[in-house]
Amino acid sequence: MLSLSKRAVLMPASPIRKLVPFAQEAKKRGIKVYHLNIGQPDIKTPELFFEAIRNFNAPVLEYALSQGDLKLIDSFREYYKEWNIDFAQDEIIITNGGSEAIIMSMMAIGDPGDEVLVPEPFYANYNGFACEAGMTVKPITTKAEEGFHLPSKEYIKSLIKPNTKAIMISNPGNPTGAVYTKEELTMLGEIALEHDIFLIGDEVYREFVYDGLKFTSLMDIPGIEDRVIICDSISKRYSACGARIGCVCSKNKEFMKTIMKFAQARLCAPTIEMIGATALVHTAKEYFEEVHHEYQKRRDIVYNALKNIPGVVCEKPMGAFYVVAKLPVYDAEDFAKWMLTDFNIDNETTMVAPAAGFYATPGLGKDEVRLAYILKEEDLVAAMDILAKGIEAYKNR
Repeated sequence: MLSLSKRAVLMPASPIRKLVPFAQEAKKRGIKVYHLNIGQPDIKTPELFFEAIRNFNAPVLEYALSQGDLKLIDSFREYYKEWNIDFAQDEIIITNGGSEAIIMSMMAIGDPGDEVLVPEPFYANYNGFACEAGMTVKPITTKAEEGFHLPSKEYIKSLIKPNTKAIMISNPGNPTGAVYTKEELTMLGEIALEHDIFLIGDEVYREFVYDGLKFTSLMDIPGIEDRVIICDSISKRYSACGARIGCVCSKNKEFMKTIMKFAQARLCAPTIEMIGATALVHTAKEYFEEVHHEYQKRRDIVYNALKNIPGVVCEKPMGAFYVVAKLPVYDAEDFAKWMLTDFNIDNETTMVAPAAGFYATPGLGKDEVRLAYILKEEDLVAAMDILAKGIEAYKNR
């Protein structure tokens, strides 16, 4: 009898997208859905990206180098130098989005059955990436009451086993909005040295740090350069999610040679998108300043609205554009579905992402949701008003 692989059977479906059919049905009924469930920004992509593509006029659309277009690699190098990070040309490989960077990294460092430690709640697709690589995500539980910051060094060390290959962090955090301090990253560096493991930094949100906080990269921690892997993307930084251009960076030469073999096996990243992405290094500083101001304003709208809803528990997110909130409901997934199937105000409703899918520990996050504050101000105000009224109506059913 025909059968599928164990990997395919174990591969988790996206918890972020599982309620999409209910949203589609709501729209068919004439309901406007405010999407706070997914991190798709509405910020304009810099025109530089499209201009570069329009100016491309080669007679043949050829394969690019497996490492990536060298002009794009050099543009990433120029970008990192602005953050006081110096990568050589052979220390960067262009990937199909940040997702492929993480998948390739896991495949390079782990064998089937090996583990990677990740602070939970974490970006739900990490589970899928690990499954593709044959690895398992093991959680480092963090708490909303502590702003989702890391627990003690002793606790993290207690989770390390002989088959632990890495600690991976999203910084700033998706879905929590946590921004790790230099002290926290130094602690992780000490653990990596003591236990001879890698540190994977998913740093795609580094521009989005609020209230005067300073972003610290894993590359800023001295003495651990040989075990740091940076996974990055243009998706959020330039609001170019559909371009699918990312990179994996490391000063560990053996690691990068291994990544190159994976890059060669999938041939190359898309040539046209790499041409557009190369131009983005010339994006004006004013663009980032305006985007930063806009997201901080949106953060404040969502956070202040949540704090005014009776029974809601959350800490102010300090980075990225997400917040995890504990709601006064027993089952956040049922509530999120009900908002799409049974509740609206003047034919409008709000879609949120149930947070249980962002946890690896069974039972955690059952009464929590993730909100992405990626809509313009008036839409966010309307969405949060609908959410508040929806929570009240759901409790009083």
